[in-house]
Formats: sequence, C-alpha cells, structure tokens
Amino acid sequence: MTETLTLYKLMILYMLNKIDFPLTTSQISEFLLGKGYTTYFKLQEVLSELLQAELIRAENTHNRTLYHLTENGAETISFFRNKLSPEIQTDINDFLREKSYDMKEEVSVKADYYLTTAHEYEICCKITENGSDLINLKLLVPTETEAKTIAANWSRKNQDIYTSLLSQLL
Repeated sequence: MTETLTLYKLMILYMLNKIDFPLTTSQISEFLLGKGYTTYFKLQEVLSELLQAELIRAENTHNRTLYHLTENGAETISFFRNKLSPEIQTDINDFLREKSYDMKEEVSVKADYYLTTAHEYEICCKITENGSDLINLKLLVPTETEAKTIAANWSRKNQDIYTSLLSQLL
C-alpha cells in the first residue's frame, strides 16, 4: 500500500517537473483517474501528503487549487525518477504532450476575490504568460455575489476583454 502511494506521489512530481506551469487538481485527476491508476480518495491523500512534506505547494483561489513543484520536490523526483517505469513515464509524457497547451492556457487565467477592510470585495483578474502578467485587473464591488459573477465571467470572457482593452487603448 505504501509503495503504491509512493508511486502516485512520484507520478505527480514527475508531471510537475516536466512542465513550466502549475497543474490544477482536475488536470492531475484527469491523468491519474482517467488512466485508471488510482481513485479520487487516494489521489486526495497523496496530494495532502505531498503538501505536508513540502514537495509541492498549493495556490488556492475560490474556484480551484493550483499545484506547484517546490525545490524539494524537484530534488526528490531527480533522485527517484528511475522508480517510475518507462511505461508510466511514456504515459505521462504522451498525456502532457497532447494536453499541455490547453492545460497551460487554463491555468494562465486567474480570478480571485476577497473582502477588504472597507467591507467591499476586491476581485483580481489576471492573465499570466511565461511568468509575467499580461493583464492584472483589480475591481471593487459591494457584494460577494457580484465578485463571484465577475470571477466566473473572467474565466469565460478574458480573451474578449483583453482584446477589447487593447483595441480601445492602442
């Protein structure tokens, strides 16, 4: 059982090490559950243990969690990469090759909100590319309902909004 959990941990570390962007829980799930490697509950246990061991770090927003590889995680996978069979590595590499563009685009768009000391909600909407913000837009609204709506709409309409802003300003 412990060996199996270790294998799942190494698979997640390997995935995060092969790309230059964080992965969401659903993206990791798509691979591990979609390929039949494990169950949802085991995956949650493995992610929790990786976080506790500080091999990955989580970036939480109101609608998703992004997982980043830490320096310790990178060192760990470099030492134990050979514990993953060539077949598993090929499975992961093929999955990342096929899905990486869509996955990167999905995590490059972020929207989060929080209650300010003035009892308003500040929404931060971003599009990030290669570690730099293409846009970082902050808005204040009076209610959480409005903040949730803006965050959800940003996820769907960010490209149109960005294009519109550029065309208006250039």
